[in-house]
Amino acid sequence: MRSIEHPGPVHPTRVDCLPATIRAVDVELPRGVTLLQGLADAVRAQGATSAVFSLQEGSLAPMAFVMPALSDSPKHVAYFSERFEAQGEARIESGSITLGMRDGEPSLHCHATWIESDGRRRSGHVLASESRVEAPVRLEAWMLDGAVFEVAPDAESNFNLFQASASATRSGGVDALVVRVRPNQDLCVALERICAERNIRRGRIRGGVGSLIGAVFDDGRTVEPFVTEVFIRHGVIETGVDGTPRADVDVGLVAHTGEIAEGRLERGQNPVLITFELVIEVQDEAPSAWSNS
Repeated sequence: MRSIEHPGPVHPTRVDCLPATIRAVDVELPRGVTLLQGLADAVRAQGATSAVFSLQEGSLAPMAFVMPALSDSPKHVAYFSERFEAQGEARIESGSITLGMRDGEPSLHCHATWIESDGRRRSGHVLASESRVEAPVRLEAWMLDGAVFEVAPDAESNFNLFQASASATRSGGVDALVVRVRPNQDLCVALERICAERNIRRGRIRGGVGSLIGAVFDDGRTVEPFVTEVFIRHGVIETGVDGTPRADVDVGLVAHTGEIAEGRLERGQNPVLITFELVIEVQDEAPSAWSNS
């Protein structure tokens, strides 16, 4: 499996995983609001500070974004491109969002794919404070209780990244795990391992934003450029024929070359590049005390 050396010390914990509960909510953002403000208001109205979202439909204009890029400095293994703005109205095709806090204010991590007014299909990292709703944007949302995402310095990658931390005691909602996967860990295997450790036999992946070192899909296709921006389109945990959890994860991504790809990840072949954050909704578990930990 591919791997990459980051500039900072390797963190001893490769996967952070905290128990939480989630509440599913449908959200629609009205015309004129920025993506950041609209989602921050929606989360605040639910009494939460963190949530994950799946983009369904709508459009943004203007829509500002950056692409994954090679780094021109040894301070990072990869970086962001210059700022771009979509041509005309950008019609959302799909995407995932993490909303949490940074220095006491709402912060958002969004990767998406869209079609611009000239018909060009593009994908990248949406700059949510500079992107404004044109046609109402509909999202599936899952509000977090018991754990939150907070931006904090990450010494290993030398970025400020969303990291999971515990919050107030969980009350109501559906059992879930708030997960952050660090570099060089295969995404599918990491999810399978934490579910096996907690006797979780079945679950759904909610949200899911991060990066991979290129990509290998289960149909044999590969993305060779190693700097990517990735979002989870659909993900499930099911019990395999051997009785252990198996993760099936469908993603969309864009590489630093501009190549766009979608598909189901081949387990054991897709290490995280910088970070990956997501939520697992627990749908079936064997008798266990994990949720009381």
